[in-house]
Amino acid sequence: MPERVCPWWVGYLLICPWRRFWQDPAVFVAPYVSAGMTVLEPGPGMGYFTLEIARRVGASGRVVAVDIQARMLDRLRRRLERAGLLERVDVRLARPDAMGVADLAGQVDFVFAFAVVHEMPDRAAFFHEAHQCLRPGGSLLLAEPQGHVKAELFETELVEAASAGFRLGERPALPRSRAALLEKGE
Repeated sequence: MPERVCPWWVGYLLICPWRRFWQDPAVFVAPYVSAGMTVLEPGPGMGYFTLEIARRVGASGRVVAVDIQARMLDRLRRRLERAGLLERVDVRLARPDAMGVADLAGQVDFVFAFAVVHEMPDRAAFFHEAHQCLRPGGSLLLAEPQGHVKAELFETELVEAASAGFRLGERPALPRSRAALLEKGE
């Protein structure tokens, strides 16, 4: 596991209810996720956004949550089970160098990459893998924390995304984040 990966125990701080005051999952997810969608969430941690995404995709939708830390995924499963949402989420343990989602090629409507891409050892490979998963017309929300990711690094991530085939859509204003909606062409 890369050294810069968020330690598993920090996941408990990230699911703190007070976080909703500045990063409400419903506000972040609502413009992009709706019933029946298939959503890929790399690095869900303990599921701060995952539960809201699972609610929004509904019984006919699917969420694929991929993380490299088994402890994070164990806690995520417990939270999903308590919320009655476990059947909507495919929880997967990934390798540090790949998400292992080749079986999703062309099936994903939306990728929710929140505060995770800067931790990846090979960002270009991530963008390529995400692009392969998306159906034509699908999109990826790239959001990075302003406190950890400087503007120069975020712009580098956008260049890496473009090299993988993404085009820049909009730049949504998300609190305490640098964000861009990336689109896969038709």
